[in-house]
Amino acid sequence: MRRIQILSDYGMPGVLLLLCLFFSVVTLEEQHPEGEDAANRVAPKIAQQVPQDRPLVIVARPTLRDQAFARTAKALLQERGYRVLAVIHGEPPVIRLRLQALADSAAVPAALVTVPDFRLPLQSIQTRIPPLAQIPVIVPDSYRWPTFLLRDNLINVVNQIVVIAIIAIGMTMVIITAGIDLSVGSLIALSAVIAARLIAGMGGTEASTLALILASFAAILACGGLGMLSGVIITRFSVPPFIATLGWMLVASGLAYIISGGQSIYAIPDRFVWLGRGTAFLGIPNAVVLMALLYAAAYVLMTHTVLGRYIYAVGGNPEAARLSGVRVQRILVFVYTVSGLMAGLGGIVLASQLKSGAPTYGLLYELYVIAAVVVGGTSLSGGEGKIMGTLIGALIIGVIQNGMNLTGVETYTQKVVLGLVILGAVLLDKWRSRG
Repeated sequence: MRRIQILSDYGMPGVLLLLCLFFSVVTLEEQHPEGEDAANRVAPKIAQQVPQDRPLVIVARPTLRDQAFARTAKALLQERGYRVLAVIHGEPPVIRLRLQALADSAAVPAALVTVPDFRLPLQSIQTRIPPLAQIPVIVPDSYRWPTFLLRDNLINVVNQIVVIAIIAIGMTMVIITAGIDLSVGSLIALSAVIAARLIAGMGGTEASTLALILASFAAILACGGLGMLSGVIITRFSVPPFIATLGWMLVASGLAYIISGGQSIYAIPDRFVWLGRGTAFLGIPNAVVLMALLYAAAYVLMTHTVLGRYIYAVGGNPEAARLSGVRVQRILVFVYTVSGLMAGLGGIVLASQLKSGAPTYGLLYELYVIAAVVVGGTSLSGGEGKIMGTLIGALIIGVIQNGMNLTGVETYTQKVVLGLVILGAVLLDKWRSRG
């Protein structure tokens, strides 16, 4: 029994850690630094190879990462006392013309500085300019590091599971009460379409920030209203949650197509992507910050409030909870309303990430959300589960998908693996219950 309890408490975090270790090992390879990281690595190398009184030229392609490299490298080299003759941005033909102009003016640098993957094209350009043919090209050294553990990839893993993780908060509460909500995928589409349609009607691409906020809240509240109706039908008419939410899934999907006319809605201002694509402090995406705040609030609700204890009580034994004075019907309506609100918020985040609203959003998301909750340790029998376990479950699914993408596993094989993971989590739940 003690072993089962340990497995229940630490099994999923352990699985997540093992997955991270595994994908770290299998994705260990040579890394070529980019952007500011490349600039930080190349500056010390230049200090070892080029005297301070010799001029330099920085060459970069017209990409955001290369421009960040050039900007940072110039600042670092000037701090070290170097004179930067020019910073050349552009495609190879433009770079060749600029370098030829330098050579014609007798302004020959001591070295050319660029990023690793542009070294060969730059050397090819040099061969056509005799005064520059023998000038060394200095690039930051590569290093061995797991692709999985690169900062951008880790942020990408978390950013990809944001929508699923947010919706899984409400789904966790529903499943703890021994229910299920199949409508969340369609509510994502409905929320995105309602918000996009309202924004289009309030100015479209010229809509004000207030219009964006009002449209988003209206969409979220509409989905919350449908969630509440699910709860009312389940409690007042004793309709099984599977059937009730299946019906609302079809209703919400149909409404999304009716409101949008079956078309994607793109008349949205660029500011709308602030939530889905914007970043907060330390480069952390705003959506990830929102997810963290929601999980903190849900954790407090489920572990430190009377309402949270009532939710567990209803899932464990609804009749005993009723006899103890718990208003079971109100608790059920509450959790389905929260599930609808979280699905609506997930739709807004997805619409912000994609800068549009479409009735096709959220396809099969209900399955991924339920998978995250189950993998996170919430029992389908009700009365047992942890909010933070759901977050770990969502991360496990995200890590598996990301790791398989990095290792080149085909999409259909990924479905097989994900299905086996879900089955394993359910079998573990049954084994734990029997223990």
